Amino acid sequence: MSVGDAAEAWDGREGLHPTQSLDDTVHQRVRLGILTIAREADRVEFGFLKKQLAVTDGNLSRHLKVLEESDLITVDKGYVGRRPRTWIALTREGAQALDAELRALRALVLRLESPRPAPGTSEA
Repeated sequence: MSVGDAAEAWDGREGLHPTQSLDDTVHQRVRLGILTIAREADRVEFGFLKKQLAVTDGNLSRHLKVLEESDLITVDKGYVGRRPRTWIALTREGAQALDAELRALRALVLRLESPRPAPGTSEA
């Protein structure tokens, strides 16, 4: 998406601040990290996410549960040799939610970088 597309996405919701398009489920720091890392691969292993996001097992598990219950990821359990492993993959809905979040963030950045005055203020 280009910066122009982000502006159009924001302008399409006239009167609303771009932050109104942020999704609380997706926007949370750890969950946003999970979704973006999962976007980069077909699937990602629990231990890799834990290390990359610097979180505890319990904390990561809770965030994965929220995303799984929202149908944004799938969680598959299995074994590598005798060691249990958990893999996470982004669903179509997860990819769409991440795309929408990125559009909202681009619109917010564009708004802040734009030379126009903020709505509700006057140019004096």
